[in-house]
This record gives sequence, C-alpha cells and structure tokens, in this order.
Amino acid sequence: MLYMKMKKIYLLLFSIITSFTFAQVSWQGGTTPEANQTATLLFDKTGTGLASYSGTIYAHTGVTVNGNPWQNVIGSWGNNTTQPALTLVSGNIYKLDLTPTIQDFYSNPSGTISKINIVFRSATGSQQSVDLELPVGAFQVNLNTPYENSYTVVNSGGSLAISASNTGGNANYNLIANGSTINTFTGSSYSYSDTNITVNKSYELQITLGGQTFSKFFNVVVSPTTVTEALPTGLDLGINYNSSDNSKATLVLNAPGKDFVYVAGSFNYWQPTAAYAMKKDPSSSKFWLELTGLTAGQVYTYQYWVVDQTPTANSQAMVKTADPCSTLVLSPYDDPWISAASFPNLNTTYAYPSGQEREVTVLQTGQTPYNWQVTNFTKPNKDNLVVYELLVRDFDADRNYQDVIDKIDYFKNLGINAIELMPVMEFEGNESWGYNTAYHMALDKFYGTEDKLRELVDLCHQNGIAVILDIAFNHAFGRNPMVRMWMNDPDGDGWGSPNTDNPYFNTSARHSYSVGEDFNHQSTHTKEYVKRTLKHWIQDFKIDGFRWDLTKGFTQNCSGGDDACTNNYQADRVAVLKEYADYQWSLDNDQYVIFEHLGTGGSATEETEWANYRYAEGKGIMLWGEIFYPYKQLAQGYSTGADISTIGHTSRGFTGKRLMGYPESHDKDRLMYEAVTYGNGSGSFPVAGNLTNALNRMASIGAVSILVPGPKMIWHFQELGMDDSIFTCNNGTVNSDSDATAGDCKLDTKPQPQWVENWLADPVRGPIYQKYSRFIELKTTEPVFNGSYAISPDGNNIRQRVYVYDNSLPSTSLKNVVILANFSVANQNVTPDFPYTGTWYDLMDNTPYVVTSTSAQIAIASGQFRIFGNQPSTLSNDTFLDESKINLYPNPSNTEIFISEGMDSIEIFTLTGQKVLDFKSVLSDSAMNISSLQNGLYLVKATKDNKSFTKRLIKN
Repeated sequence: MLYMKMKKIYLLLFSIITSFTFAQVSWQGGTTPEANQTATLLFDKTGTGLASYSGTIYAHTGVTVNGNPWQNVIGSWGNNTTQPALTLVSGNIYKLDLTPTIQDFYSNPSGTISKINIVFRSATGSQQSVDLELPVGAFQVNLNTPYENSYTVVNSGGSLAISASNTGGNANYNLIANGSTINTFTGSSYSYSDTNITVNKSYELQITLGGQTFSKFFNVVVSPTTVTEALPTGLDLGINYNSSDNSKATLVLNAPGKDFVYVAGSFNYWQPTAAYAMKKDPSSSKFWLELTGLTAGQVYTYQYWVVDQTPTANSQAMVKTADPCSTLVLSPYDDPWISAASFPNLNTTYAYPSGQEREVTVLQTGQTPYNWQVTNFTKPNKDNLVVYELLVRDFDADRNYQDVIDKIDYFKNLGINAIELMPVMEFEGNESWGYNTAYHMALDKFYGTEDKLRELVDLCHQNGIAVILDIAFNHAFGRNPMVRMWMNDPDGDGWGSPNTDNPYFNTSARHSYSVGEDFNHQSTHTKEYVKRTLKHWIQDFKIDGFRWDLTKGFTQNCSGGDDACTNNYQADRVAVLKEYADYQWSLDNDQYVIFEHLGTGGSATEETEWANYRYAEGKGIMLWGEIFYPYKQLAQGYSTGADISTIGHTSRGFTGKRLMGYPESHDKDRLMYEAVTYGNGSGSFPVAGNLTNALNRMASIGAVSILVPGPKMIWHFQELGMDDSIFTCNNGTVNSDSDATAGDCKLDTKPQPQWVENWLADPVRGPIYQKYSRFIELKTTEPVFNGSYAISPDGNNIRQRVYVYDNSLPSTSLKNVVILANFSVANQNVTPDFPYTGTWYDLMDNTPYVVTSTSAQIAIASGQFRIFGNQPSTLSNDTFLDESKINLYPNPSNTEIFISEGMDSIEIFTLTGQKVLDFKSVLSDSAMNISSLQNGLYLVKATKDNKSFTKRLIKN
C-alpha cells in the first residue's frame, strides 16, 4: 500500500532510527572511516527482507549531521535513476562505494557527519531491509544510562543516574537540564546522579572532542499526585470549548490502565508542571483538565504525556501523543509538502513547534463559526440516489476542495444528487487514498481547511446534492494515538503495534481482510470513539451519511486468513453495526448508512438483515453492490459472465431498494481500460485497441445500470469514459492487478486529461456525459424508476433487456420502460418483447415509436442502446436550442460580443469548466464586454427557457 511507501519516506526523514545490526551492514576492512575518506559499505542480505530477492538492490540513504539523522538523502524512494545501486561481491554480500569521500558522496553537508543512515530496497521497493546505521569517524559516543530519547518516571524527590562513554580520548561533558548547565566533566567516561528531582526535566548531554560535539537527549517525568474528581457533565472526548468563556477549554482523554497524564503545550512552553497533570474521573477511565488563561483566536498546540508506571512488557512507561480526538493536527512528516494554496498560513499561523516529536493537536478558542447558507437540507430519497464517488486528490490539478467547489456546475448539470468523498480524515503521508487513517476526527490538510470543506458541503446542499464521507473505522495505522498509547515497542523507538493491554485494537486481526491495525468493535472504548467521531462530522460539518469501509472486519470471531469464518454470518458484527447505524439516526433521522460488505456465503445474509433493518421507518442500511466483472465483459463485447441481474435489490432478497449497485469504483480497474486493452477484436466494430468503439459502449453501460431502480453509484469520470488504468504509475507505466507491486501504482496520483483535453467538448466523450445526465434526470424525476424491474436478456447477455415498471401508476403516466442494449461487436436485431402494443416513445428525446407487434425486432448498432416508455417523459423534449438559427458575433473578438436572439443568461467558461463571466437577461444584439478575459479559447453557454447551447469563443 502507499502507506508503507510514504511511511518509509517520511519516517526515515524525521523519526528516530532503529538500532543497526553489524551482521547486516559493515565497513570493508573493519575500520570505521572518517568523513573525509573514501569507504566501502558491505551489506549481507541473509536474514533480511531481501534474502530471497535476486534483482538489483538499491540504497535509500542519507547521513546524520550534527546529531540530526537522514540529512542529504540521495534521490527519492523508489526512483532507480537517482538512488545508488549496490554491486554484488559474492553470495549474499553486496557493496556500495562511497567515493571520492563520504562527504563528497553525500554532497558535502555543512556539519559533522557521525553516521550513515540506510535502507536497502528491491527495484520496486516492495522488499526492503530495516532501517540501518553505520558510524563515521573515530570519535563516537554512547549514552549508557538512561537510553537516548527516553522518559524516566520518578517520584518527587527522586534521582536519575546518568552514564556515558566515548572513543577517541578525553572529551568535555556538559549536562544541561531545562536549559541550564548542572554538571561538567572531562574524561572518556561519564557518570553523574541528578538528585532531589521535583519537576519534569528535559536533559541534553553535550560531549565535545576536537571541535566536534555530540548531543544526547533524555527526559525525566515526576509522578504527580493525581487529583480524583468527577468529569463534569456534557463533556465529550477531545477538546471541549467553553461557549461562554473563550479563555477556557476542557480536554478529555480516555486512557484505561494509565497512572497519570500531563498536558504539554505551547501554553506551558512544553514543560508541564503539576498544574498540568490531568484529573482522574473516579467512575471511568477518563482523564480531564480545564485550561484557563487562553487568548481568544490564538493558535495553541499540545500533546498528552501518557504514563504507565508498570507498563506491559515491551511497552514504554511514557508515550507523547497528540489527542486521539484532534480536529486538526500538525505533522512534521506531512506538513512541509502541503501547498499554501490548499492550506494557507500553515507555516506561519500553524507553525510546528520546535523541538517536538510527532503530531501535535491544534487548539483555538473564539473561532468564527462558519455561516451556513443551508441549515435544513432535505436529503434526496434513498430509492433514487445517484452517488458520485470522488477522490479529491485525483479530481483536478490543484487536488483540493476548491477544485471540487469550482466544478459545482459540472455536478449540477450531470444531475447527481450525492457526492461520496473518499476518506478526507488525517491520513499518513499526503499522496494517499486516505484509508491509512491516523486521526478519524481531523481533516487532512492536504485537501484544504475545515471551512473549505464546510463551504463545499454548503454549496452542494444549495444545489440539492448530499455529501457522504467514506470512513475507515475498521483499522488504523502506527501514527494513531490509540495504537501508540498501548503499543508493543521492544526497541523503544516510539513505533509499534498494539500490545495485549490495548483497549481499542486487537494484537492480530480477527478477520481475513486485514489492513493496518485491527479495531476491536466489541470494546466499549472503541464504540465510544466511533460514536464521538460520527457526532463530530454530522454536527460540525452537516455530513449527510457515511460509507463504512470494510465492514467484514467488524467481527471478533475469526482470525487472519480464515476466509470461511470471515465470510460466514457473524452475529457480533451484525449487532455492532446496527448499533452504529442507530446512533447515526439518533443524531440525524435521515442519515445515509452505507456498508461496504460485499457479502458472500453467510455474510450475504447479514446484508439482507441490514437492508431490511428499520426499513418500515424509511431507513434501512444501503449496501455497496459491486457488479464489475459482468459490466466489464459487456464493455469488452463478450457475453460470457455478463449476467448483470445482481445490479438491483430484488436479486439479493432485500425488502426495499437498499442495494447501491455500480459497475465501476475505486476498487477495480476502469471499464474503458479493460475494454480497449482486452476487448473483443473479432467483429465489425472491434473493441480491443479501438478507443472510440469502446467509448460508444459507456453510455449503454449507464443505461442498463443507472436506470435500474434503487440507489446507484458512478466512479468519477465514468461519465466521460475515463480510460486511464487505475494501475497507472507515476512514471506513466501500467501495472496489472496481479503484479506484486500493483498496490503501489493503484494508489499513485493520476493525471487529469479530462480537463486538460476538455473532454466535455470531445465529440465522443461529451455525449456520454450528456446521456448520463439524461439517465439521471429520468431516474430522479420520473416516478416509474422508483418501481420494480426485471432483467431478461434476449437469448444472450450480449443483447441486454431491462424492464422497469410500476403497475400502481395510471396508464396515462409513464409506467412502463423498456431498455435495450447491444454489446456485441456487430450490429444486432433485438426482440424487445414490449408488454403491449401502441405508441411508445424514445425517452432520450420523446420521439414517438409505434409498436404494432411486441416481438418485432429492433435493429441496434454495435454498442448502442434504446430506451422506450409507454408515455413521453415529463422532462423537456429538447434541452438544446437550435444554434444554427442563433448567431454569436464577432468571433474571434477582442472587447465585445453580441448574440442575435435574446437570452435568459450567457455564461462564459474556461476549458476546465470555471465560470469567468455571467450575463443575465441579455437582449438581442446587445453588447457584452469581454475585455477582462485573457486571450485564449472559451466556452459560451447560452440559455433560454431552460434550453441551451454551447459555442466556442476565441478571445484575442
């Protein structure tokens, strides 16, 4: 997964590096070289992550300069053109020559090089060693007691023993505590005891020899007298702002089994005294503290220092962590690469505190509330919901919320009534799909600010579009505070997996689809955290619903690799997910609850139970219904395996329309890529290798999926026939789903041809969008599409037939619809089997079609479709003006344009869809000033009586 790649890059750059092993890496000749000498590094791959790898080994490497690891890193992770390759010596031994000197090899850093930092990797990066180090120079220092970067817990009045040693001769030792020197010594070994310690201390031991200085850091934490006091009522986990006093805020942390917790932050200069020891609620595992003296509007940051004086084996006595319920965190791993255009003032107002490690939580009282324009949004009906799945990162070039906001007309004209954002919660790294979540309540800054997301939600609501968040409550990763507070960390580097005392996570996954660390959803602590998170997004952002990722992982009854158990009915999973759904509805009666379960075997019975759950109340849980393979076969022009009958709820035995069927999603490759690459190439209109023929099928795919009653979903740019493989790599190559490294490229950032090449104006792609718009308008407007359906191919899946009907409607209404599609690579005659004769209507334009025989065949060209209704649609017969009769002039133009007929509006857009000018109530032959436009090509949309046309305009 991308998480592993990004964790490796960023953690190597900023984290404490793990201990090296001389058996794996050593200096040739056995002598430690100086930085101004040439040297050869030897690597023995035996017993490493590369033991079975036989290809070229590359080095991801940097140096420790002035005590700071991973400086002057060479190239970038996975880039074989910029990172050095090793030379095979013999057997499992490889070498890397550092020439002409170590300093030169690492581009002569300004400062003292004391270590080589290195990770060895395979050509693809999928196999790698652990983080390794080698010393540089004869002068080396060891901190013996306590260990480096440690936190030692002592009682008030206790002492701390400190010992260190060095090579190279007598050195000067200077021990500094909280910024002041408390002891000095000269020699090759050092020993000192700091006694009568009554306050928390941060130590720096400086060791100097011959003008070169090493610094070793460690800390002591004094056990406070914990105050036991009841948690005030009405407080939630995380930050609780005081509604009447902006100088106060109360922090609440759930920390079962912990002895005490300090709050360290910018408000106490990261040196908490006893006044910042949190109080302990006697009836729960919660700690809390009211902060006072805060300045309204000022940005503060903080962490918790969480202490267990008798930790579980391999756990640390103290862990420093941001708040698990942070709504905004600052991260040294991610923030330096976040665009100021997406998140302004990140490096000024939100500057990361010097000297701190890992994420810190942002706290700010007196914030100006967002001014919501829509406060009582009515959610679209679940039965005809059309959801647009969207990854903000890959939607447009700036990869932020503003890009999505700027395209609101694109969504409105398409007609979708819900947008589902792939995870936007704080995830590890920046280049991600978001499923490697670290903080479920914090917005990832890579996409923009909190108010920018609120603006997007508000704008969607103004246009009748609901907003759904994809959320990964099944798992988290190593930067998650609830992993770190109870982690198995034998090497003490601050990273690890859940330990046996972790109240939130399992030590090993209890299902067979494990990703990251597995949540225990039978834990009351996990349930509380999940509900707190739901409340945050629903109440603070007016989110309309959630798509719950990987719900099969919500059981405690199975184990990793046990597919049979995971795919069987699990009562604990059913119960806890119903409990979560009930909580959503308790906060908002009309919330959308969507599970990605993809049930098979007994777990399919769970889907039926959820779909029918509280359905009589107008609720019921919607289930993701992936029908990728059958639609892929149709897109490729094949009939084998192309049974699309499971696209609707009837096939699943659901009482109501709660199956959200879809041909495409982020989980599988693009239909168009599959069609062009692997399609049927043997007919008159071959698909394989022919993009136009493949694209012509995309509208037919929409016709026989979107129009089936019940909620449906489309994956962004399906409506434009996106044909870039989902496995497209950053370098432009394409992996296959079976490649060992496919996961990496699957998550790689994708190009944006749909805007750069103006696909809306493309003569093949543009009509797909227009047809999808018509399908969606029919589905969301005509009552018949909330009725029943039957899917009955004409003798072969290649000739698809979908019948939609509602017998409760009068015969004077549109009550019967017949959808025919030809997915053959040849023209076909399709037997329609109309339910009765008479005048029918082509619902794409309401053209009459007289049926004298219900079985009379209809000729349909390869890849095309027809949609017939017993009555014309109540939608406009013609949504387009006859532009042949209307003149836009002069064109090209410099300062003014005119139109020969009066219009309700004239809108001018860039080729990327951004509206730049808007004229209302335009009279015929009246001037419209365009002098403010830059020279270039634009699209002019003219609208009158809800009909429109679009022309190109050249501004010169």
